[in-house]
Amino acid sequence: MLERTRTAERYARGIAAAVVAVATLLLAANAGPARADHPQQGPQTITDTR
Repeated sequence: MLERTRTAERYARGIAAAVVAVATLLLAANAGPARADHPQQGPQTITDTR
């Protein structure tokens, strides 16, 4: 038969899971593509100076 867990133990597990979730989201947000050493320039616009 399963034993009942204490309330403090359940809160501790919940907080630990929340910390892991936040750390995972932060790592995923910062795992974007690396920047190039020499970024390419986009198309140049030409303005008419008449």
